[in-house]
Amino acid sequence: MCGKRASLKTRNGISVGCFLTPSTQSEYTYPPELKAEIEATVGDYAIDVEDFRTEDKDYLLRQVYEMTDRRFQLAEHLLSTKPWELFAMVELGADRMYHGFWKLMDPEHRKHVPGNPHEHAILEYHKHVDELMGGVLAHAGDDTAVLVVSDHGGKRMDGGIRVNEWLRREGFLTTVADPDTPVPLREAGIDWSKTAAWGEGGYYSRIFLNVAGREPEGTVAPEDYERVRRELAERLAAIPDENGEPLGTRVHIPEDTYEQVNGVAPDLIVHFGDLLWRSVGTVGGDEGIHTFENDTGPDDANHAQEGLFVLAGPGVAPGEREGAHLLDVAPTALELLGLDVPASMRGTSLLR
Repeated sequence: MCGKRASLKTRNGISVGCFLTPSTQSEYTYPPELKAEIEATVGDYAIDVEDFRTEDKDYLLRQVYEMTDRRFQLAEHLLSTKPWELFAMVELGADRMYHGFWKLMDPEHRKHVPGNPHEHAILEYHKHVDELMGGVLAHAGDDTAVLVVSDHGGKRMDGGIRVNEWLRREGFLTTVADPDTPVPLREAGIDWSKTAAWGEGGYYSRIFLNVAGREPEGTVAPEDYERVRRELAERLAAIPDENGEPLGTRVHIPEDTYEQVNGVAPDLIVHFGDLLWRSVGTVGGDEGIHTFENDTGPDDANHAQEGLFVLAGPGVAPGEREGAHLLDVAPTALELLGLDVPASMRGTSLLR
């Protein structure tokens, strides 16, 4: 990019689509002809593991290894055939291994079975990736800085809170239908004239208020917005576990958390059980608020706040960086490339 406005005509370099790519049948590379080079090098390139939410762990293990091996094979090919100032790759396999195998590894997981055949699958996968990274690093000269970064960590998942069912039972949400079994909220439908709030499932929950003047059929008066939001935050934080014990839920208000709130932001962000529990968006049925089955398929792990960061290279002093943050990665990379760090960018270079 080098200060120029980025476009397909001025982009300097190559790129390969991530796991959000619909399929390899799409135009997922730049330049487009790179697609044929990838096929000639690794065959069928795997964007992601197909149907990774499965209890067929032998299948999942084969697919993760195949995806990872082909991605590193492509990385070494590109490193050896192209000139580089910056090379970046993302390996999705560790994420898929955590979601698929955590209960088989972790004795503290409520579904753990000691002595299962995949008890060491996550450890063995990390050893395999470590060997593959050695092959990539062999292409780096002594003057090359290397960063290893994760966008999040992982932790066991103890269960899920059916946030929309809770909102329904507490009178904040009214559905058109009253399903006999749990269904996605969109299938039950929302009676907006009687709804004050609704939520999204996921590793954390996003709660939206139905505000008059902001939403087409808003019911929460603007002058009541903060009162309702604070009340809802307190009540969500007080939801106990299945035994009535405190969960340790944290409810965040976006304006209190971010320096600037952009786009269509939720009114509340909820980390159930400090992310040991996930948010489940279904409504209906008689199983209650707590669930131990994921609404999108088998999943053993949740995302965790603490991730991984490693920096090595010329001029980098060894030792831990106290207080290092994910936002420090971008300014660090820019300084390593000799580029100016925009004044508006959050984070601080770890070279200083």
